[in-house]
Amino acid sequence: MACTLEKFIHSLDPRSLPRVLQIQSGIYFQGSIYEMFGNECCLPTGEVIKVIGFKINKLIASICENNEESGCSSKTELSLNFPGLYKIVVDKIPYLSIEEITRKVSIGSTRLGHPCFCCQEDIKLASLTIKQGEQIMFNSVEEVNGTMTVNCGVVRNNQSHSFTLPISQQGKFYECEDDQIYTLKEIAEWKIPKTRNRTVKLFSILHSWDSSNPFPENFDGSLILAPVYEVQAVMKFRKDIVHILSDLDIEVKDVTDFYDTNCFLQPLSLEDVFEKTGKEFPMVAEIIEGPVQSNLLYNLFYPGKEIIIHKKYQASRVLASEIRSDSPKRHFLIPASYKGKFKRRPRELPTAYDLEIARSGKEQLHVVATKGFDSPHEELFSVSVGDQFIVQQCQTSEVVYEGRKKVVDVLACEQILNNAYEKVLLPMYMEGGFVEVIHDKRQYQLSEICKEFRLPFNVKVSVRDLSIGEDILAAVPGLQLEEEITDSYLLISTVSNPTDSWEIPVYRLNMSIHLLSKPVKETASSPTRTIVEEISEEQYYMVRRYENQSLHPPPRPPKKPAALGPKCLLAEPSQSASDTSLKNLCADNTKKLSSNQAAAVSELQVTCQNDLEHRENAENMTETATLEKTSVIKDDTLLKYETEEEEHKYDYVDENLIENIRKKFQEGTLHDKTYPPKKKRGEKPE
Repeated sequence: MACTLEKFIHSLDPRSLPRVLQIQSGIYFQGSIYEMFGNECCLPTGEVIKVIGFKINKLIASICENNEESGCSSKTELSLNFPGLYKIVVDKIPYLSIEEITRKVSIGSTRLGHPCFCCQEDIKLASLTIKQGEQIMFNSVEEVNGTMTVNCGVVRNNQSHSFTLPISQQGKFYECEDDQIYTLKEIAEWKIPKTRNRTVKLFSILHSWDSSNPFPENFDGSLILAPVYEVQAVMKFRKDIVHILSDLDIEVKDVTDFYDTNCFLQPLSLEDVFEKTGKEFPMVAEIIEGPVQSNLLYNLFYPGKEIIIHKKYQASRVLASEIRSDSPKRHFLIPASYKGKFKRRPRELPTAYDLEIARSGKEQLHVVATKGFDSPHEELFSVSVGDQFIVQQCQTSEVVYEGRKKVVDVLACEQILNNAYEKVLLPMYMEGGFVEVIHDKRQYQLSEICKEFRLPFNVKVSVRDLSIGEDILAAVPGLQLEEEITDSYLLISTVSNPTDSWEIPVYRLNMSIHLLSKPVKETASSPTRTIVEEISEEQYYMVRRYENQSLHPPPRPPKKPAALGPKCLLAEPSQSASDTSLKNLCADNTKKLSSNQAAAVSELQVTCQNDLEHRENAENMTETATLEKTSVIKDDTLLKYETEEEEHKYDYVDENLIENIRKKFQEGTLHDKTYPPKKKRGEKPE
């Protein structure tokens, strides 16, 4: 039976792919135009295509200002990277079985792929009974003894209980309330069920109102999101993959049962190749679609090129980010085989708690204060800008608090004076600011840094890698080595030069191939060639948020006593309301300084370093160092924040801002939608 392509794709189960479709009512464009905007737009009646995949390309949003579907006033098209955050409105239509849920709802291994439902009746299992209305989290789908089941969990008395449900389980299952906030891309990938639309509430716009914003100002209604899919398909007589938008005005008929799918091209992604068993390697393949990245390596692999895929394996990388105060930062994955050398760069440590994390047993941590702190206790030290400290260890100390003695966590340090050291105690809840003073002049290989120091670690390339044509790290003024990760790679070479093998990432390189029935001759290969991979902002957060979920974040620093809040003032006698507001808004540890401040901090640091070296030479290379008291900069220079007008692009989502809003929202400090006001040039935020 024929139906529109849109209706067919909306009801298509991805697990049933591939499907062979015959065009029943085709569409043409006049002239010789065959493609528009990279999408196929000329499909004649009778054409046969094989659908191999589909994904959401964009969303059509119906704007409902009164929160009712009947009151939708207009529709607008939203790209997946529209810079906004949204809350999901619960779907009131029940699912009638577990099988329907698995067919229509995205269930995966990440936190976004764990939907929650409740049943309107008790579910009795062998080990426990799921009560009516109890929240059930769906974690994964797997086959057990020939039966498809769903791994589920419930939380009772702060304890998690795991169990499985067969997909044949019947009942009325309702979606549970979701108190999280999401980007449009996250909603499109995980939160829109098949055959259904998704209603959301606009929670926050991540930039000021402008002409490109499709919503009315102070919009407080809901949006009904309808997905438009991009369909990937192959044709009988073409060696490439065609892309078709699901809203194309054509009718199709499913003729899979009458066609041999093997008569079509069998395109495989790199993920598909990686899923093959190790015994199937090596293999010869022809590239159908090459990578879009402009890189010397990737330029070797273009459509029609024949390659040899030797093996699959896991390899380690160091995730690094450019050190800069403004955004966006560049991000890199550095292979262990990188032959360049690094010199250390000073770290900026915003709190006393960060000093405790940064110190190591191999060397003393020497820092200079860039921000003042007035201690509310006589037993603890008050910090001024320019003070220097050698960090010792974390311990406890007694202080007088509201007339009673109380034990608090403190950081023991030695303050460096002109000719002596004085032992002082800093409160662990201290929100100050410090810059590390570097004594170490060595040059390190990447492997040495990972072995001897704790990441994150600040460095600069001092000797570039001469084994590669262009070392992109050499031009970066500073790098923060953040963490080591393990990722999936394929070892490939060209058929014309099988000994020259390259390592390519599986999950960050969009390349399609089809296998060829050609023998592979075993040859002695030269050392594997690797590259420093520059990754996008989105790929960076995918690596940090999804691939390393086994890594637990460090514990939160101790909180400042509530009663001491008003007393914990900065060294500056008075502080404007705008400065206080800005401090509260900057939840991120890496607070941005103006260019004047950055130069001032740098000058302070250089002065400290030069003074240190002079004293080391004068006193037989001892570790005694001094800094002339704040003659370089004034206190108010470092305590005054100047903001510049930021230009926001429609297609850019600031992931740092998203994470900060999420944290505030989860901690209960952010409840309502926020609309940042437009700022005039030179105007400070309120």
